[in-house]
Amino acid sequence: MLEDRLAATRSGHGSTTFIVGDGGIGKSRLTAAAAELGAATEMCVLRGRGRSIGPMTPFRLVTEALLSLERSGSQVDIQRLGPYQPVLARLVPGWGTPMPMHEDTGSLVILSEAVLRLAGLAGEDRGCLVILDDLHNADAESLAVIDYLTENLAEVPAMLVCAASTDPSPAMDLARSASQRGSATLLELRRLDRDEVRILAAHYLDCDVADIPAALAEHLWADSGGVPLLVGELLNDLVRSEVLTRDRPGGQWQVTGRLRSRVTGSLTRNMAARLDRLGQEGQDVLLIAAVIGMRFPVSVLSAATGMEYRDLIRNLHAQSIADVIVPDEETPDWYAFQHPLVMESLRSLLAPDQRLWLAGRAADAVEAAFPGVPGEWCQTAATLRLQAGDHAAAGVLFAEAGRRALAEGAASTAVSLLDKAIELLDEGHDPQAQADALATLLLALAEAGMVERAVAEATALDRVVGLVSRKTRAQIHTRLAWAAAVAGRSADGLAQVETARQLLGPDAADEDIAPVTIVAAHLALDQPGPDQVRVAEQLARQAAGIGEDAGLPIVACQAWQLLGALSRTHDPAAATTSLEHALSLAVQYKLPIEKIHAQIRLGNDEALREGRITRLEQVRQESSRVGAVTAQFQAEVSLAFQAILRGDLEGAEQLLDHVIESTSRLRLIETSRYALLNRATLAAHRGQRADMEAGFAELRRHAPEHAQHSPRAYGLARAWCALLEEDRQLALTEQDRAVAAEISSPTVFPLTGRFGLHLLLRVLDGTLDWAQFEEVTAMPASRLRWDRQFALFAQAILLGREGRDLEAATAMEQAVDAGAIYPGGRNLGLRLVAEAAIADGWGMPAEWLRAAEEHFHSVQVSAVASACRSLMRRAGVRPSQRRTGHDGIPAGLRAAGVTVREYEVFQLLTYNLGNREIGDRLHLSPRTVEKHVASLLIKTGLANRAALCELARTTPRE
Repeated sequence: MLEDRLAATRSGHGSTTFIVGDGGIGKSRLTAAAAELGAATEMCVLRGRGRSIGPMTPFRLVTEALLSLERSGSQVDIQRLGPYQPVLARLVPGWGTPMPMHEDTGSLVILSEAVLRLAGLAGEDRGCLVILDDLHNADAESLAVIDYLTENLAEVPAMLVCAASTDPSPAMDLARSASQRGSATLLELRRLDRDEVRILAAHYLDCDVADIPAALAEHLWADSGGVPLLVGELLNDLVRSEVLTRDRPGGQWQVTGRLRSRVTGSLTRNMAARLDRLGQEGQDVLLIAAVIGMRFPVSVLSAATGMEYRDLIRNLHAQSIADVIVPDEETPDWYAFQHPLVMESLRSLLAPDQRLWLAGRAADAVEAAFPGVPGEWCQTAATLRLQAGDHAAAGVLFAEAGRRALAEGAASTAVSLLDKAIELLDEGHDPQAQADALATLLLALAEAGMVERAVAEATALDRVVGLVSRKTRAQIHTRLAWAAAVAGRSADGLAQVETARQLLGPDAADEDIAPVTIVAAHLALDQPGPDQVRVAEQLARQAAGIGEDAGLPIVACQAWQLLGALSRTHDPAAATTSLEHALSLAVQYKLPIEKIHAQIRLGNDEALREGRITRLEQVRQESSRVGAVTAQFQAEVSLAFQAILRGDLEGAEQLLDHVIESTSRLRLIETSRYALLNRATLAAHRGQRADMEAGFAELRRHAPEHAQHSPRAYGLARAWCALLEEDRQLALTEQDRAVAAEISSPTVFPLTGRFGLHLLLRVLDGTLDWAQFEEVTAMPASRLRWDRQFALFAQAILLGREGRDLEAATAMEQAVDAGAIYPGGRNLGLRLVAEAAIADGWGMPAEWLRAAEEHFHSVQVSAVASACRSLMRRAGVRPSQRRTGHDGIPAGLRAAGVTVREYEVFQLLTYNLGNREIGDRLHLSPRTVEKHVASLLIKTGLANRAALCELARTTPRE
């Protein structure tokens, strides 16, 4: 099965296999065979093993697998990982400069994506095999990475093989869950039957199966229970004790002594016999090593046994010990048991009081060898203190290990350690230490996204009055508010903010209140109503001032960035000033991620005000270079939006597809929502109403009733699509909805049409006079370049109506100049203004219509192109003939003889329009439309108009 999977992997189809079974059943042997098969076909093979004790850090298992890539000498250009290279550099420092912990780079999901991409890169053209053994000993963060890989390997040329014991563990939960979801195969190894035990024995003894004595075969089966490891141990013991002998080299095996079966396990009995043959020093080495764990350094074992280094090494290399303890392959001066069952069998030989005493000696040795128990040794010492029965000391050490894990960004590991600490501290009757651990646990729960449990646990903390300061409790509730905001639970977030404020009281210090205030500002935006932006801006300004005065640069940066976003829609210049200040603070205090976010917002402002995207491109590259993955996606969505406005619809589609696919997998909710909004807008700018509505339906599934999205959805998408369908009345209705939505619930997204397209449509409709026009265009928000082109087009129409032709011509020149980088906007403006100019008798409508017709014909927006041609004829100008090309007609209709004009009518049937409505859009008489419909019915062979409308809805455009 593994061989077939490996072949599929080399063909580009990834998979995950979990190999599970009892200890000693052969899991590691099978993974070794998989490695040999992969290496034989020149696949890239990465290997890692879970550790039960010793240097055990978050991501230890994943890190070991990544390091094996370096040791293997595989030529993988890790620079091709782009922004994910600095993310992985946190685990493998030799891979570049790691970014400091932050929401962008600290996310488990983003790191998991980085590992996925590395596996795909390593497996390019040859396949990559990742083998992770002893998964039951893996840390929580490594398991999270593995869970992510199992869900996303299918399209990557990489195969993941994990081996785990069937004992209850998070690893087994993961394996069974992945198997049930169909994202992994669960291969459960069973114990050998009698015949298979006999075959295995023959392999061990290098003889024919028929030559195995029947009594020996039955003894092996009875005492091993079908576990291959025990079969081997039993045979080694029988040969060593000369109960099983050969009469000569290569001769028959004979049982020359008594085959004894005992109640105790075979391996335990063998270990007991081994201990009996050792002196006191050898016994101390084996037993204390077993208490320490699977792996241990010579320094700790030396301190625990009291032996000099030379004497200890001599004992470790003695034959009776060297058979079961070997030098560790990964770390110099470390040793390891050959199998966990060997270690467990030795532990089982210890009397309870002896085990307690030895564990205490080992804990003392660790603390003596590593003062302050730095790094992973804190967990090691905690485990040994627990084995020694010192629950209070173990609880303190587990709590410290949890705090350290949280500081490193390993929130899940921190939760597990702190849970253990609180339980032990309760048993040790240390309420103050328990309360401190609970406070840290709540922070870890918030970071790990376990919001519901964190909120529930917070009530317990609030009851421990006097043991945890009000300030600490307020900080925890503030963190919970952030977590709730990220999870989209604004009501819970606001409740946590209120609790934090009550705890701090009215006389709270500025440095304590500022973090609460900035969270409240972000949460205010999620509340519908006309005052949400004003309230958020007021809070952000308060946090900005306090952050700078109290020396909280991160709070200040966050506040000034939010102020930039909030003021963009009503005062772009003020937005730029706020963002430049945020950037200067980030540079001054060396905050790289905050610097990048400020640059992205500044790049957006520059693009909106002046139409330049150079800064956005630069910050996109910078984000990739330093590993700010989330920031890169945000920059790419902004670039995609600008591409839509600039008419680069293919480029926008490629960017959005890439961002949506990645952010959906990474669960970057806000960025994914904004990308979905832009994808619906893209469809609207292509005139594809069905795709636009499908895009909005998908957006609603991700963000139901999101007030921030509505104004742009109506104004920049639906209204635009209606104009491309030549339905001006619907476009004005949609723009009215956009303005109403923005007034009732202000948005941080500009370009809703309020200061541009809405003005133009109302001027065309005759419902906007000079006073109203000047009132709107006097606002600072009207200065964004996209809006400015439409405002100038509207101004030209008003001037032309009053006979002020020269001023109107100047306004048109300015409008065309403003729209020079926006071909869609510029040409739609020309088409709309030309119709008014023909009616009012001013300007150069024929020239404008010719340019607009050429554009809309080239982008296959036939309704507008047709309208331009009809208006040209009304103006007395012969339009260019477009009847010879037929290139825009789908092949089936073209083969049926459908003409270009008939196809234009056919497309409008998509919307179930009547003959008069179609005629108004194409500037044809209802009778002419009826003739075209009749011709279409004949050519398509359909029975009635309803069937023709259905065909129009389901026919894809070419």
